[in-house]
Amino acid sequence: MLAKPKLSTELALLLMLSSLWGASYTFIKIGVETIPPVTLIAARTLIAGLVLALILRWRGVRWPRDRATWARFTVQACLNSVVPFTLIAWAETAIDASLAVILNAMTPIFTFLLTAFVTRHEAITARKGFGVAAGLMGASLIVGFEAFGGLGKNLWPQLAIVAATISYAGAAIFGKSFRDFDPMVPAASSLVTGAVLLLPLCIMIDRPWTLAPSGRSLMALVALAVVSTALAFSIYFRLIQTLGSVGATAQAYLRVPVGMAIGMVFLDEQPQPAVWFGLAFVMAGVIAMTLPARMSLRVKAL
Repeated sequence: MLAKPKLSTELALLLMLSSLWGASYTFIKIGVETIPPVTLIAARTLIAGLVLALILRWRGVRWPRDRATWARFTVQACLNSVVPFTLIAWAETAIDASLAVILNAMTPIFTFLLTAFVTRHEAITARKGFGVAAGLMGASLIVGFEAFGGLGKNLWPQLAIVAATISYAGAAIFGKSFRDFDPMVPAASSLVTGAVLLLPLCIMIDRPWTLAPSGRSLMALVALAVVSTALAFSIYFRLIQTLGSVGATAQAYLRVPVGMAIGMVFLDEQPQPAVWFGLAFVMAGVIAMTLPARMSLRVKAL
């Protein structure tokens, strides 16, 4: 169980997680150019899991040994990596990145709805509801509503992204059950389990020994596994415990302005005025979803 952390630290980690997962869309797009989706994701989970396993060994942290815990890790692996990673990789072979981002930004919505009507493991307030709505509106303004113009043209890939989004929402809620573990333990364990599930499929479907991936795709795979998975998962499992399921998924909205900032710095892009309104909505939504209840009451009193 983590000691009470500073909100500023958790918000900084949330921004970092948004950057790491925001970059994953580009890495996946480059990776699937010459590596089939199942093989790409099998390699992603295997490399990331091994990296975290080595770090755990270096830190002297022991792995759990009981079957019940590993059964839970298997469920988490399916919800947080095996299913959504594969669906997104497959979908990105057919749809634009902007549409994938906006569809995947719906994770906090599904997390909020599942929490409100199914699990009820966290307090659901009007403030969080406002945050969910404001964040989605802001993400739409930043990406541009024209991104929705492609809806229906590639229906199955788009539905795959939505299914992945729902899976992520379930993972955020189920991940709360690992509150007694070092955050790196469920991260490593779920990734290693995911690799065990994906490798047989990879061998049967893609016969990876027959592939000839480009150096560009291999570099993207390594970055995807180490930066956007191993490091990102360690941060993610911490944030689930400190900010809650809804708060931790707020990074889905932050990925959009992070992508905008990258474009401004490295591509000299000039955003439209609507983008700045969108950024204001996103930040208001993230604050509403992550602000602790006690601080919220204090603000109201002022």
